[in-house]
Amino acid sequence: MPASLFLRRLLRSPAAFCGLMVIALLLLIALFAPWLAPMDPNWQDAAMRLQMPSAQHWLGTDSYGRDLLSRLIYGTRPALGLVALVTVITLPVGLLIGILSGYYGGWLERILMRFTDVVMSMPRLILAFAFVAMLGPGWSTAHWRWR
Repeated sequence: MPASLFLRRLLRSPAAFCGLMVIALLLLIALFAPWLAPMDPNWQDAAMRLQMPSAQHWLGTDSYGRDLLSRLIYGTRPALGLVALVTVITLPVGLLIGILSGYYGGWLERILMRFTDVVMSMPRLILAFAFVAMLGPGWSTAHWRWR
C-alpha cells in the first residue's frame, strides 16, 4: 500500500488521526525530555516538599521535593519502552496462535481458543502484579537484571 493511500485513509478517520497525533506527541516528549523538563526529575529538595502547583513547579512537588512535571515528562520513556516490549512479545505469540488455529482447525483450534479465553479473562491488575513479581519493583532493576 503506497504511503499516500495510507495517509488518505488515515485522514478520513478522525479517531485514527487523533490516536496517531497522541502517539506522535508522546514520542516527541520522550525524545526531547531533557530539553522539555524544567528540572532534574530525581533532584530532591526537602524544603520544597509537597508544594502546590506554582510558577516554579507547574504540577507541584512530591513528598521528597521532586518536581512532578519533570518526573511526568521523563516517565514517558520507560512507559513507551514497556509498551514496545509488550507488543514485541505478544504480537508473535498471538499471530502464531491465530495462524495455527486457523490453518489446522478442529480440536487444536478449540484448545488454542480456550487458552486465549483464559488469558483474556485474567484481570490486568493481577497480570501487572505477576510481572512486577517476576521483574522486580522498578524499571531500572529489571533493566539491570537483563544485562
